[in-house]
Amino acid sequence: MWLGKLIELVGEEKVIINENLRERLSKDYYWYSPILFEELKDKIADCVVKPTSIEEIKELVTFAVEQKVPITIRGAGTGNYGQAIPLKGGIVLDLTKFDQLLEVTENTVKVQAGMRLGVLEKTLRKQGKELRIFPSTFMTATVGGFLCGGSGGIGSIRWGNLWDGNILGVTVMTIEGEPRVFAAVGNEMEDYIHNYGTTGIILEAILPVEEKQEWTQHIISFPTFKEAVKFGDELAHNEGIIKRLVSVCEWPIPSHFHSLKNILQNEKSITMLEIEESCLEELQKLADKYGGSSDLMIPATNYHKGLKVSDFTWNHATLWAHKHGENMTYLQARFKVDQIFEQMDTLRGKFGEEIQFHFEYIKIKGEITPASLPVILYQSKERLYEIIEFCRSIGVEINDPHTYLLGFGGYNLQMEKILKKKIENDPFNLLNPGKIPTKQESEIV
Repeated sequence: MWLGKLIELVGEEKVIINENLRERLSKDYYWYSPILFEELKDKIADCVVKPTSIEEIKELVTFAVEQKVPITIRGAGTGNYGQAIPLKGGIVLDLTKFDQLLEVTENTVKVQAGMRLGVLEKTLRKQGKELRIFPSTFMTATVGGFLCGGSGGIGSIRWGNLWDGNILGVTVMTIEGEPRVFAAVGNEMEDYIHNYGTTGIILEAILPVEEKQEWTQHIISFPTFKEAVKFGDELAHNEGIIKRLVSVCEWPIPSHFHSLKNILQNEKSITMLEIEESCLEELQKLADKYGGSSDLMIPATNYHKGLKVSDFTWNHATLWAHKHGENMTYLQARFKVDQIFEQMDTLRGKFGEEIQFHFEYIKIKGEITPASLPVILYQSKERLYEIIEFCRSIGVEINDPHTYLLGFGGYNLQMEKILKKKIENDPFNLLNPGKIPTKQESEIV
């Protein structure tokens, strides 16, 4: 069997076959979705290997191609769609030990794919620099995992998503008998961003860095959710207030934030913010305009020390609801900017508090957009897709987070282009097979 040959090749100490460890390292946060939980809960790799060098990765790829063994690349497993779950067994390549900081220049940083974003951000800030964007899971998430499975996060209100100039280059390895290693820049990078690691292994990345800002953190509550949204919208559009995070949560979502129980003492909707300390006077004026009341202010001197406001934003809000609510899941939605209140009122009238609203303000191609991650009280798959179809019928765009199929969740992925690159770089369809829709993936030799 190929597993015995692999152990002979790389050494028993480097191959994880313990069932509990294999189970843990074969999973991500797919359980955010009760649908994906049922579909993926039994999927597990035959083994896990944690390489530490490009040479080791190349050796493992060459072996996998010779033996026709599937390979799934894993970072820290913080994705939500089963991106890193091996559908057909085989080898999980866990890159968390491939984690070196390679170079820092005035405007860029070059790192290996397994470096954790939290470590990178902390290191950069000591040098007077910072990353542009990172997910709310940044303390755990890896650079490669974010590029292959994420899209945006903290900082996206200022700098946009991954596609908005926030990656400068990647180094990629192909899945062939003699693996190629090459650099991809410009439009070439689109073949490797947010494609669940199906077209090649990202080994290294070059990211832009900016001058370090002094970020204060805030939770401000408002009399109504609509006032919170109006405040969030005006703040998001105010270029004079430098910000890294604008998140708006409708009550009762904050009731699930157990670490904030002694801070959030009223049943009000909240905004969660990261604001440059030089802008606090303007922030206060804007909060007063909409009747906002400060529940928490963490000074810049305590940034990312102890409590972090970002731990309750983006899909962390879903995580808290899932832990402390009753059968909660989520959707990814985009409302029409000029119809946001009408659309919310229509959904509330139809579904009541089955839908609880949550917005993250971001830039998409330079335009301010209230991206929504509404928390959903899950009843059944049929009911969930009834909600999805109704949303679409009233003009609320939905990216479905309850599928592991690439492209079906949205992001306007160019599947024909990705499939062409898949065939070119992975001719035996060994790299994370099953994630490209079957009709297309079956075309691969």
